[in-house]
Amino acid sequence: MLHRVAPGPPNVGEHAYVPPLLAPLVAAAARGGALDAPLAAIAGHFGFDHFSYAASAMPEIDHQHAVYVWTTLPRAWVERYDRQAYVDVDPRVRATWPSAVPLVWDQATLRGSAPRENAFLDDALAHGIGSGIAYMFHAAHDWHVFVGLDSRVGHNDPLRLAAIGRNVADIVAFSHYFHEIFMRQTLDGTSRPPLRASPLSRRETECVRLAARGMTTDDIALKLDIGARTVQFHFDRIRSKLGAANRQEVVAIAVQRNFL
Repeated sequence: MLHRVAPGPPNVGEHAYVPPLLAPLVAAAARGGALDAPLAAIAGHFGFDHFSYAASAMPEIDHQHAVYVWTTLPRAWVERYDRQAYVDVDPRVRATWPSAVPLVWDQATLRGSAPRENAFLDDALAHGIGSGIAYMFHAAHDWHVFVGLDSRVGHNDPLRLAAIGRNVADIVAFSHYFHEIFMRQTLDGTSRPPLRASPLSRRETECVRLAARGMTTDDIALKLDIGARTVQFHFDRIRSKLGAANRQEVVAIAVQRNFL
């Protein structure tokens, strides 16, 4: 489940080096101003339209975690992404989760034989997300951080690829600086969001049914043709919706409420 979180005040030590590109961002945060405009300027400097940051506190399989998001993308897209559980099919997440190598992508490079992924790309393009660069890294205190820069442009021609290539190192450095300066203290002090009641989706119900049969995470992933971490994501949402502490309680509550 995605939860919006605002960057905190800049955490810059007395002797810390701040790259000139980030100086306006640090100054705006120090004044208590909004960061959307300076972040949009940084994204534009790299040749993109939007900036996105997401962090997961506990990425291990079978452990509940929350995903905290800050982005200059429209709120409607963030809510749609969460509502449609696009993390199931987002090829950027699949490609960057096991690797620290940045992914430079466009509509052509991410398309394949998976209809659900192609449908996601169509929807993203309709919302102004046609190409970009995505990068994931592990930070202190078990934070798993995703940073993305997106463009309305749907195709990366050779000139655009060359321009992105010149900026990759700076983009990677920027992602680390943004996390450490603006997000780390905020996230380390974040408590888990309150539980809320909400109907289970069709896919969540399938996961519960399979868990009730004694299937493990890997079993469910194989049965539903999704990743193990996607199964974890579904059970995080289910536990939150049902107020359950673990999968055993999920199954017990589902049986009690005739979900199965």
